[in-house]
Amino acid sequence: MTVAQEGRVVAGEFLTFTLGGEEYAIDILKVQEIRGYDAVTRIAGAPEFIKGVINLRGIIVPIVDLRIKFKAGTAEFTPFTVVIILNVGARVVGVVVDGVSDVLTLAPEQIRPAPEFSSAIRTEYIVGLASVAERMLILLDIERLMSASEMALVDEAIL
Repeated sequence: MTVAQEGRVVAGEFLTFTLGGEEYAIDILKVQEIRGYDAVTRIAGAPEFIKGVINLRGIIVPIVDLRIKFKAGTAEFTPFTVVIILNVGARVVGVVVDGVSDVLTLAPEQIRPAPEFSSAIRTEYIVGLASVAERMLILLDIERLMSASEMALVDEAIL
């Protein structure tokens, strides 16, 4: 099941994670595995949010720091910092997050459309907001984020 179908958000299972004081959620079907954060090999000339690459069982995986990408402050690497390994398009990509919370099944009535903001605020990666008890989750379209032109990680034609 996908996060968005024909412009509307659908229910399904989501992996939730934290960045700063916010909670985000991504389609669980995009997640390959969750690993502790290890040192990465820096790539000269890469954008600041691309921390570098790791060798994951023979596959070179680019690692993106979502806190830097979303301008959510400086990342502090703690024992809870993890890398979510994703299958996006035909590529494997890792994203660094502050911590993984849980896997939730969201019903359609829990999901609201993303708010409209001025063009100065980029919201094209947000597919909706979900309320779970006292929590507000920001639902991300991780494929759209990783295939954005500034990321240069996944060819849009593959998606």
